Amino acid sequence: MPRTKIGKGAGGAGSIRKITTTRNGKTYTYWQGRYTEGFDPGTGKQIQRSITGKTQKEVAQKLRQITASLDDGTYKAPCKLTVGEWLDIWTQDYLGGVKASTAYLYKKNVELYIAPHLGNIKLEALNAHTVQHFYNQLVSPIDPTVNPLSAKTVKNIHGVFHKAMQQAVLIGHLRYNPADACILPRIERKKIKPFDDAQITAFLTAIQGNRFETLFILTLFTGMREGEVLGLTWDCIDFHTGIISVEKQMQLHQDKGSKGYELVSPKNGRSRTIAAAQTVLARLQQQRRWQMQQKLLLGSDWQNPEGLVFTNEFGTHLTKPTVYREYKRIVAAIGCPNARFHDLRHSYAVAAIRAGDDIKTVQGNLGHATAAFTLDVYGHVTDQMKRESADRMERFIRTVSIG
Repeated sequence: MPRTKIGKGAGGAGSIRKITTTRNGKTYTYWQGRYTEGFDPGTGKQIQRSITGKTQKEVAQKLRQITASLDDGTYKAPCKLTVGEWLDIWTQDYLGGVKASTAYLYKKNVELYIAPHLGNIKLEALNAHTVQHFYNQLVSPIDPTVNPLSAKTVKNIHGVFHKAMQQAVLIGHLRYNPADACILPRIERKKIKPFDDAQITAFLTAIQGNRFETLFILTLFTGMREGEVLGLTWDCIDFHTGIISVEKQMQLHQDKGSKGYELVSPKNGRSRTIAAAQTVLARLQQQRRWQMQQKLLLGSDWQNPEGLVFTNEFGTHLTKPTVYREYKRIVAAIGCPNARFHDLRHSYAVAAIRAGDDIKTVQGNLGHATAAFTLDVYGHVTDQMKRESADRMERFIRTVSIG
């Protein structure tokens, strides 16, 4: 491999040489610059690095930039990892602070979407435009056989990738996060479809005597999430004060091959309290009496070590599919076949706002992170209330008007 040494770069910033090599009968020429990064603290020897470019001018410019960063203390050693290699490290070593289910979803996003598209790119070569193109392809793939992803899914993928790249910045593999500058596709929020008063009445009539009647009533009149209802334990209900503490949720194990459920912290890791209506508390008292009867009847065959409020007749926890199938059967019978279980939560929120609860109270009961998010979801309800207020004022004006 012939090499022509040119000598020191400008200002002594390393050395530059021209390299000519032959591969498969073809001759290639490029320029290489070498510089001293520092000294190995163990051996005291210089740490030599090299960079390459198509022209001598390009390499000289790179050397000047490196020298300047060495002088002002902003220099970062080049990272030889690929994006895929770093993602493997990140998913293995840096997800210890998240719930197991969240870590599982992060890994699936990496495996299904991020690694196949960006995995072979050198980490230090990754830029915002490449990431932006990746996001665009997810929404509008060139290949007609590939199904496009929703804007919400792309946002989730971006969240995972951004976290991984930010960790690379924090430990010095990257100078900046290439996902920072990306523009995500617009998410069109689906219109919520809460039950109206007539539908709530029909639903309550349809569930009378149903084995999940109390479960449905609790969901409809507290706004608790399905997993939170299924994970509710008796020690979290204070019948004297009427306060329900939402401290955990029932969640399916996400590990491959596992079909078990576990109790984990609520969404966003935030516990909260809800002041329940007397009707709800009375129903829960009935549920507790039923469980006590079952326990006496079954003796040692009764299994409810966690103290769950909602179980089957043997004390075993309920599963989401079991409850969901019964719910869908009921809503179909009352003419609402498209109603989702989550619509019970929406129905509670709308009813609470219409009843006069302030947004901050509704936010706290629902477990939203901010009141702004609650307003964003249910703002149409407050707009309707404003119009109703204006109508009431108009009627008042007409009663006092003399013209």
